[in-house]
Amino acid sequence: MQIGIVGLGLIGGSLAKAVKVRTSHTVLGFDRDDAVLQDALQSGAIDGILAPEQLKGCRLVLVALYPQAAVDYICAHRFDFGSGTIVVDCCGVKEVVCTPCEAAAKEAGFIFLGGHPMAGIERSGFTFSKEDLFEGASMVLTPPPGIDPEAVEAVSGLCRQLGFGRIRLSTPKEHDRMIALTSQLAHVLSSAYVKSPAALSHAGFSAGSFKDMTRVARLNEDMWTELFFDNKSALLEEIEGLIDRLGEYAEALRQDDRETMRSLLKEGRERKEIVG
Repeated sequence: MQIGIVGLGLIGGSLAKAVKVRTSHTVLGFDRDDAVLQDALQSGAIDGILAPEQLKGCRLVLVALYPQAAVDYICAHRFDFGSGTIVVDCCGVKEVVCTPCEAAAKEAGFIFLGGHPMAGIERSGFTFSKEDLFEGASMVLTPPPGIDPEAVEAVSGLCRQLGFGRIRLSTPKEHDRMIALTSQLAHVLSSAYVKSPAALSHAGFSAGSFKDMTRVARLNEDMWTELFFDNKSALLEEIEGLIDRLGEYAEALRQDDRETMRSLLKEGRERKEIVG
């Protein structure tokens, strides 16, 4: 099978490497940065450069770009895809991507399937991509109504080959609501937490907790700003809820109320036992 990958950053580059190492498929890749393209070719991550006229020959095209860039690419090339081509985006938000791309697929006759590889590290770019990035990770797929089940199974099967440990089917709306909590809020919290003046003097006073809490503050601010605003409503709800909950802990301290603090901590421990 010939697979096209558009965008060879951390996710796209890792997908390319995983396909090459773990399958016998041919990979054609495209990136707007020619240096990245040459690195991908020389490292063997891709077999050749993906040109628009080659899209029809691809059974699967993975688009690993920022949300608006992904929409722009898919819509601009909607008539370049073959009728049997499955196009999967890899964006961290789904509603703003899936709505226009599903419409483009319906107009042009290709198959669109929303996707989100739930994996990453605190570095970005092809340099940091690796073939085992997705080992044991979840892949969220958001199949539109009426999609051919065989297309979903084909993508799911490839994902399992690439190391994904779980395939989760969802709707774009549910995905965005959940990702506001499980990913976006964590990045906001980490960014705000590390800005404490005391953090500048943490050496010798910190262990695993500080490292865990600050890890994802080393983020790509351009990408995450776009993701946050693309999911503004759901993320705001989570941020405001967290502020309210933090206020309860602050008030317990303010009132010297040890019993309330103990109760709040107990509730948190019990919730963690439930969610795993």
